Amino acid sequence: MKRAEKAERIGEILEDLYPDPPVPLDHTDPYTLLVAVALSAQTTDKKVNEVTPGLFAAASTPEEMATLSPEEILGHIRELGLAPTKAKNLSTMAHQIVDAGGEIIPTFEFLESLAGVGHKTASVVMAQAYGVPAFPVDTHIHRLAARWGLSNGTNVERTERDLKAVFPRETWNDRHLQIIFFGREYCPAQRHDLTACPICSWAATKKRIAEEARPRR
Repeated sequence: MKRAEKAERIGEILEDLYPDPPVPLDHTDPYTLLVAVALSAQTTDKKVNEVTPGLFAAASTPEEMATLSPEEILGHIRELGLAPTKAKNLSTMAHQIVDAGGEIIPTFEFLESLAGVGHKTASVVMAQAYGVPAFPVDTHIHRLAARWGLSNGTNVERTERDLKAVFPRETWNDRHLQIIFFGREYCPAQRHDLTACPICSWAATKKRIAEEARPRR
């Protein structure tokens, strides 16, 4: 089966399971989404959603965040992975946005110029806050794309290009969320029986199924 045919069938399954996928990070506007996504690195969305209410009660705009010291920000996000670095980045980011006029400029160039914001984070904000077609690829989507034979990319940049090539542009913003939700519900990273998976069972190669079936030392 060619990649395009495989992607079409996968898309149909994902659309059926998750016809209107929500953004898993709680937010009220582009800035709070940006902050939440930046905080989600090496941390679960659930954990981020537990700490952001307190953070946003103290500072929900760049101007308010800029009045807090990195130590004060750290006090709200201490439970998250990489919290000290994230606190410093949120402080610097807030000052950068304030210096640029106080509003997020909805371009990849501006977003990726901000402290702690990489291409994936910028892609999520552009897609979910501004409706610009993007295909954010994190380690989970990277893993599933490889399992399903949609990409043999050795890095997330290559996987992003491969997924954009096989899924219609108008589906990108929903598709990356659908893959995330599918991974959580049906396709976990560890101890996954590919033969019982609604997608891996037919999309993964026999070699891949055998590799993941071998007990890990």
